[in-house]
Amino acid sequence: MYEAVLLDVYGTLVRDDGEWAAAIAGHVAGLASVPAAQVAREWDTRIWALADGAHGAGFRTLHDLNVASLAATLEHFGVCGDAERWCRRQDEAVLFDDSAAFLAGLDVPVCLVSDADTVSLHTVLRGLGVRADHVVTSEDVRAYKPRPEPFERALRVLGVPASAVVHVGDSPVADIAGAGALGIDTVFVDRRGRGLPAGLRATCVVSTLTQAGEAIGANEANRVRRSSP
Repeated sequence: MYEAVLLDVYGTLVRDDGEWAAAIAGHVAGLASVPAAQVAREWDTRIWALADGAHGAGFRTLHDLNVASLAATLEHFGVCGDAERWCRRQDEAVLFDDSAAFLAGLDVPVCLVSDADTVSLHTVLRGLGVRADHVVTSEDVRAYKPRPEPFERALRVLGVPASAVVHVGDSPVADIAGAGALGIDTVFVDRRGRGLPAGLRATCVVSTLTQAGEAIGANEANRVRRSSP
């Protein structure tokens, strides 16, 4: 039986539809007279490139990465704007409809593992009334998923080995590849029906957290049967 559950936050537990980023990209696109999708791709490419090197002594908060990558994107398109001000999110965090029931149905310790700034995430969790036994942020460990540091910290605070937990998340790379590399069972929450990239596998693939709860239970039953003489 799993002794604990690791759980991603944004896109898995809390809605992250990208409306905030899309609005900024749309505004920049209007100023630059280019398609919004082109701006979004440029910004996305730049923030991922910055995040790849943002660990250890080179760590930068997610807010800093957003601001720096947006500023570079504005410069790329020849647009003047206040990236710092634009990156102060004003949208309200909202739980997915199935999140509360999923959390309530878990009878083992839960550790949230999120690529988020610590104060920002705890503020959101308090506002939503979400409680977990432990929370690990990228800022806590000075590294972003899929690097191992967030998952390793989660295992340490839970006091369990990788073989004793399952990680639930919506990102093929950050969640599934990241946790899987440490031998952690994974549940891919594919709410948008994107599927996993070729060559990447999860222990279970589901479309909702309701199904994730059922999949975790079914997988546990199979583990017990396989281990029985």
